[in-house]
Amino acid sequence: MTEYLLPPETTEAPAPLIPQIYLPATAPRRRPGYTFELRAQLLREVYTPNDLLDTPAACAAYIREHIHTAPWYDADREAFAVLFMNTRRRIIGHAMTGIGTLDSVLIHPREIFRPAIAAAAHAIILTHNHPGGDPTPSEADIRTTRDLIRAGQLLKIDVLDHLIMGRDKHASMRELGFFYA
Repeated sequence: MTEYLLPPETTEAPAPLIPQIYLPATAPRRRPGYTFELRAQLLREVYTPNDLLDTPAACAAYIREHIHTAPWYDADREAFAVLFMNTRRRIIGHAMTGIGTLDSVLIHPREIFRPAIAAAAHAIILTHNHPGGDPTPSEADIRTTRDLIRAGQLLKIDVLDHLIMGRDKHASMRELGFFYA
């Protein structure tokens, strides 16, 4: 059974609000001699008392609380999202990068790392759901994760983990041994 981290009862000031970043799925077309500005738009702010996501269980709890309750989320379709982390591995935001069908979602490193660069992220955590409920990674999940790790190495953005969310459990690809140095 998955154990969730609950925020401790405290009288300290609340943690800062975390921005959820939205970037349009389609970038403006480039015309010769013209430039365009990429802008991140704040959709909503979410409060997270425990902003240090140091374990897969803490990440899964964050995902269930903030991503699975977002208006765009549909449990019957695969959805790919990215969590952005600062240099101290504290969450600074998250973004939805793709919504697919029952058994697949189309993603590209360009769409994964564009919002991470716009958010000035030092590291990211990848996540997507399996509508069937079984969080076991597929061969396509493994291949895509390794491609994204290599792309992150080129951009100097660490890919810390890839969490696959099932109905009531999750799988960490780092814990399963699919990450390599």
